Amino acid sequence: MKGRQVVLGRLFGQEAAALVEDGVLVDLLPSAEALTPLAPGAICRAVTDRLMKGQGGAFLRLPDGQTGYLRDRKGLGEGKPVLVQVTGVAEPGKAVPLTSRLIYRGRHVLVTPGAPGVNVSRRVRDPEIRDALQDLGETARGAREHGLILRGISAEADPDEVAAEIVELLDLADQIGAEATGAPELLLDAPAPHELAWLDWGDPEPDAVEEGEDSFERCGVLDAVDALLSPRVLLGGGADAWIEQTRALVAIDVNTGSDNSPAASLKANIALARDLPRQLRLRGLGGQIVIDFAPMPKRDRGTLEQVLQAAFRSTGAEVTLTGWTAMGLFEMNRKRDRVPLRRLAEAASEVR
Repeated sequence: MKGRQVVLGRLFGQEAAALVEDGVLVDLLPSAEALTPLAPGAICRAVTDRLMKGQGGAFLRLPDGQTGYLRDRKGLGEGKPVLVQVTGVAEPGKAVPLTSRLIYRGRHVLVTPGAPGVNVSRRVRDPEIRDALQDLGETARGAREHGLILRGISAEADPDEVAAEIVELLDLADQIGAEATGAPELLLDAPAPHELAWLDWGDPEPDAVEEGEDSFERCGVLDAVDALLSPRVLLGGGADAWIEQTRALVAIDVNTGSDNSPAASLKANIALARDLPRQLRLRGLGGQIVIDFAPMPKRDRGTLEQVLQAAFRSTGAEVTLTGWTAMGLFEMNRKRDRVPLRRLAEAASEVR
């Protein structure tokens, strides 16, 4: 099907949501329930357990006996409670990644305690609409100091609906902020995949919303997921790439197949670079990433870097393109903010 589809269904026995554009899977929200009781986005009261002086962070005690790691230990002391938000799924044997910069998500607005001010999404370009949204945010916020970010979809929404959501989220932030002391406790669970799809995929409005027990199969999502569970990515013209996760890093190897010409190498490398943000997002991969691109002249590296920069610019993910090593490998880092798809599949297989 042409157009933009939101598909609400189930994956690995759990609730999941998929975003399909012109028949291509572009985003996937699986449930993290099989891997952790604290999904990314959950807000907890934690207790500082141990300060890491050399690293500048701290280990925290979380609900259910879990351990979290907060990179910024400013203002913390051992035994001191702190409000934190889960930012990703812990790697095996490692602590749950946390942040103390809380975000309360709404469909039209984000509330950011500790980051004051009213800001409007850059996607809203009309100066008059921006000014109107700025005024709406200031009025709805009143004397409260929490920060607001009005999302792009707010430009097309009913102002009363946006104002009501602002007040609701501000009240929630105040309520949770008042519970900052005590033992470790889950204060706000992360949105379930279907709810998160409603919150994040409304701009632009989808052309269709597909639901039902067979929705993932009917809309080709299951076939796309099967392809993502394979390390091999077809790049066209006989070229391919292999994306493999190790304990230390994600390793990517690009091959041209039978054509070893410089032109074929550059073509395969550019194909991988353009699709890489989608592949990493859908596979739930992050951390240190090392790419062994197909051999090409050094003069073509600048072109390839421009393609990579353009590909990641609009993704919204925290990505650092480090550059080339002495051995000709390309290094980058992507924030671990997604559920690893292969780990979910393996957990589902163990249950069966």
